[in-house]
Amino acid sequence: MTEKVKIGKSDVITSKLGLGTNKVGGHNLFKNLKDENGYAVIKTALDRKVSLLDTAYAYGLGRSEEIIGDVLQNYDRAQVAIATKAAQDKQNNLKNNNSPAFLKNAVDEALKRLKTDYIDIFYIHFPDEKTPKDEAVGALADLKREGKIRAIGVSNFSLEQIKEANKNGEVDVVEDNFSLVHRNAEKELFPYLEKNNIAFVPYFPLAAGLLTGKYSLNDQNKFKNFSGTQYKTIIDNLERVRKIATRYNATVAQIILAWYMDSPSIDIVIPGARTQEQVLSNIKAADINLSHDDFTEIDRMFSTF
Repeated sequence: MTEKVKIGKSDVITSKLGLGTNKVGGHNLFKNLKDENGYAVIKTALDRKVSLLDTAYAYGLGRSEEIIGDVLQNYDRAQVAIATKAAQDKQNNLKNNNSPAFLKNAVDEALKRLKTDYIDIFYIHFPDEKTPKDEAVGALADLKREGKIRAIGVSNFSLEQIKEANKNGEVDVVEDNFSLVHRNAEKELFPYLEKNNIAFVPYFPLAAGLLTGKYSLNDQNKFKNFSGTQYKTIIDNLERVRKIATRYNATVAQIILAWYMDSPSIDIVIPGARTQEQVLSNIKAADINLSHDDFTEIDRMFSTF
């Protein structure tokens, strides 16, 4: 866990491996979640020097932030980077809102739930249909100057929306759906981000569990966004990854996470975890150094996605 990364043009420096916390307090997203497990997951991550926690208002409508805020009181705040997101307007049936007034209020409310006086990375979680994106980011730039947030992010924005948001060069980081089986961002988005010194954080790095290697050909009904041919290719490729994993005394998921951490276009990886055991397993990936040949082979396996 020694490798650190700087977030875009900001002063935020954090570990390359973070923790996604949608399963911490995200009772509206997942069944049978227990807050006690959420507390344990956060504590385990921080005790093992995972220094970025990625949360959002949408995860339990603030509950994830509250749990993190509680745990944070027992740790050195300066050693932990907190990323959170907002867009869902509770005054309007949770419709997306990017207005400056909404975002400024959302930051203030998040600060209270997180029991802190600053947020390291604040993302606009989803774009709305009417707010000019440079105006939305301009509001966050005001908060950055005030010290309430340290880095400005956008999530789920199209490339054109990102360009509009970054009109004044104020976007530090983009978070979006990306994995070895969802690689659309590589063609147009990554070159723009690199040119403009904007960090990239993929969500769903394990593709909703598909890339953990725990599924077989019989489970295709759980992943209907892939054709039968695509799904078979993925399962066959994961068996090849399993052979690579054996050489590293690792799991398939750990090798996949290690691939992301070795990718020059990816700044932080934030796999989620429901249990302490999953946190510890993910952390082991940070100690895997893939050979150039293995990195290239995995890249080639999934090049058609």
